[in-house]
Amino acid sequence: MIRPLLFCTLLAASAPLPLLASSFAGTTAGSASGASSQGSSSSSDDDKVVQAAREEAAGFVASDGQLRGARLQAALLHLRQHDADAATASDMELARAILAR
Repeated sequence: MIRPLLFCTLLAASAPLPLLASSFAGTTAGSASGASSQGSSSSSDDDKVVQAAREEAAGFVASDGQLRGARLQAALLHLRQHDADAATASDMELARAILAR
């Protein structure tokens, strides 16, 4: 178990991150909505969805896209639904952005 995690960590640290990674992985459209009470809880929910997918994102990147988990798929869908930049990004770009958070 240690070897795959170490490999994923090393790969994620050495892989060049796309320039738009910080734009869609760190913020979401939910926090930019007009309702201030909804913005904070939506942002919190977004963080939970994306954070839950970090381990699967590492496996996805390390396997060059071969390993896909349900949490990663949910995070990719969530990011694409809530951010225009993420809607046009590849799965690999989004997975790397999740790891960069």
